[in-house]
Amino acid sequence: MTKILIKNGLVINRGKSSERDLLIDGERIVKVDTDISHPDAKVIDATDKWVIPGIIDDQVHFRQPGLTHKASIYTESRAALAGGVTCFMEMPNTKPTATTVERLEEKYTIAKASSITNYSFFMGATNDNIDEVLKTDSSKVCGLKIFMGSSTGNMLVDNMSTLEKIFANAHMLIATHCEDEATIRTNMRHYENKVEELDATYHPIIRSREGCYKSSSLAIELAKKNDARLHILHISTKEELDLFDNTIPLEDKKITSEACVHHLFFNDSQYLALGNKIKCNPAIKSVEDQKAIFQAVLDNRIDVIATDHAPHTIQEKNRKYINAPSGLPLVQHSLSIMLDFYHKGLISKEMLVEKMCHSPARLFRIVDRGYLDEGKFADLSIVDPNRSYVVESKDLFYKCQWSPLEGMTFKGGVDEVFINGIRKFKKGRILNQSSGQRITFDWN
Repeated sequence: MTKILIKNGLVINRGKSSERDLLIDGERIVKVDTDISHPDAKVIDATDKWVIPGIIDDQVHFRQPGLTHKASIYTESRAALAGGVTCFMEMPNTKPTATTVERLEEKYTIAKASSITNYSFFMGATNDNIDEVLKTDSSKVCGLKIFMGSSTGNMLVDNMSTLEKIFANAHMLIATHCEDEATIRTNMRHYENKVEELDATYHPIIRSREGCYKSSSLAIELAKKNDARLHILHISTKEELDLFDNTIPLEDKKITSEACVHHLFFNDSQYLALGNKIKCNPAIKSVEDQKAIFQAVLDNRIDVIATDHAPHTIQEKNRKYINAPSGLPLVQHSLSIMLDFYHKGLISKEMLVEKMCHSPARLFRIVDRGYLDEGKFADLSIVDPNRSYVVESKDLFYKCQWSPLEGMTFKGGVDEVFINGIRKFKKGRILNQSSGQRITFDWN
C-alpha cells in the first residue's frame, strides 16, 4: 500500500488543535509531527483544512437483509463515507431480525462483501431469545439492542421477567430504545377518537415525553439493580437529562446516553413544513427540549452524538401520518449539521470531535480507532470548514434519494476520507469501493 503524507492540516485530536503533518503507512498512522518528510510518500496538502478522526456512528439502520427497497449496507455505507463516517453500528430490526447468532453473522457476511466503511452490528433482544443473547461474543459485536418501545420492525421487549433476565445476565453493553408502549397506545387511542385525521404535528404528543421518561427511568433502575452496562439511545426530552451523571469520567460510567443530530437540529415547529419527513421515534419535541439536549451534550450528561439514520422511500413517507413509517436519512450530513452549530459559536471543533469520534470509541471500547494517534488505524477525514453548499437530491448517496435537509445551505463539509489507510472519497466522488473491516472491542 502507498505511504500517504498529509501536510499542513489543522489536526484536531484529544481536545487540541494544532498544525501537524500525518504519515500513513499501510492501514495505520505511523507519525504525527511537524515538518514530516518521506521520499516514498504521496503528499496531500491540507492547508486551511481540518484533519479529524473518522466519525463513529453508534446507531444506524441500513435495512439489509429484507428491506432493501429502502436501503442496503452497500448504498448506506457509501452515504456514510461521503459524510466522513468511517465506522457504523447497525441495528437488528431488519427482515429477518438479527436475533440469533446465525442471523447476526449473516449480516457480517454481507458487510464483509459490500460495506465500504468499517462496521459492527447489534444483536437484537426479544421476549424469548435470552439463550442467543448469552452466546454473543462481546469482543466482536458492539452490543445488545433492546426495543423497550415499538418502532420499525416487531422487536418490542415488554415482558418484565425477560427484561430482568437480560439485565441480570447480559455480559455486554445493552443499548435501549426507551418509550413506554402502554403510554403510546393510550395516547394514540385518545387522539384517534378526538381528531378526524391525525397529522405529524400530533407525533410528539402521542409518543410523549412522559412515555420517554417512564421507559428511560425503568432501564436505569434495571441497570443499577443488576450492575449492567447501559447505553440509552436518542434522548429526546429535557426531563430525561436529570437521569444522567456528568461527574464521572466516561471510562468509568456504567450508564451513558446518546443524542441524535435531528433532536439537536429540528423542533416541533417544523412539523408543519416537513411533516412525515421528520417523523421519527422517539419524536422530535419542543424548542425547550432541543436546547436542553444540546446543553447536556456540552456538559457531558450526554456522551455521544449519532444519527439513528433510518431511511424509507419517499412514497412511504408521503402516506397519511398514521401509515407513514418513522425515521429519516441523516448519515451523510451529521458532520454538516454539527459544523452549522460550530459556525454559530455553539460548540467548539474540539468538542465536536470528542462527541462524534473519541467518545464512541471509548464508550464502546473500540480497538485502535477514533483517534489520530500513532499506531491507530488510519480512519480520518480532511474537512473544509468554510466551503458552503446546498443539500440537493442529486448529491445524495442514500438509496431513498431524499433528505429533510434538501434546499438548506451548510458551511463546511468533507473533502476527503481515508479508511484503513485507503483514500476512498474525494470532493463528492467515491474513489475506492473496497470493503471496510469488522470493528473489534476490548472489554477486558
